[in-house]
Amino acid sequence: MQNEQGSASKTAGLLYLTFFEMPQVHYMSQEGLDALKKELDEAIAQRPVIAAAIGEARDKGDLSENAEYESAREAQGLLELKIANLQDTIINAKVVDSSQIGTDKVQMLNTVKVKNLSADTVMTFTLVGEKEADFSKGRLAATTPIGKALMGHSKGDIVEAQVPAGLLKFEILEISF
Repeated sequence: MQNEQGSASKTAGLLYLTFFEMPQVHYMSQEGLDALKKELDEAIAQRPVIAAAIGEARDKGDLSENAEYESAREAQGLLELKIANLQDTIINAKVVDSSQIGTDKVQMLNTVKVKNLSADTVMTFTLVGEKEADFSKGRLAATTPIGKALMGHSKGDIVEAQVPAGLLKFEILEISF
């Protein structure tokens, strides 16, 4: 009987470990990290503004029917969520050392010129971390299907990327930094 209880508690411990999440590493450039730190500072500076709005709304009386109070509390919750997410990203950030970047194989922070063999079009983009991605500015997250397909390949290689629209084939024309 004692062994059964002992194994049950060991099993419960294993279950706990199974569901424990390791922090996700966020790869980015130094500029990207600096921008996130600035955004965090600006968000933290908003705390007193929202606290004052909550105080003003509270002074207006009955909180059960006070839309201003509810709105201010909701804004506070959203701000705190944003702050927590930014802090998590900054704490788990890994800055890619630009002095270690080569152009023999595609890697983070490389600018890659590819030919979409399906559409016969040429595209150029820089592979960046998720938090820095902005496709309209030519910054593609390395974690996207296209980014993953390109990583580690060389000039002249043909790679395939499974995207929601189907299978795309790309030829790597140029790799630069």
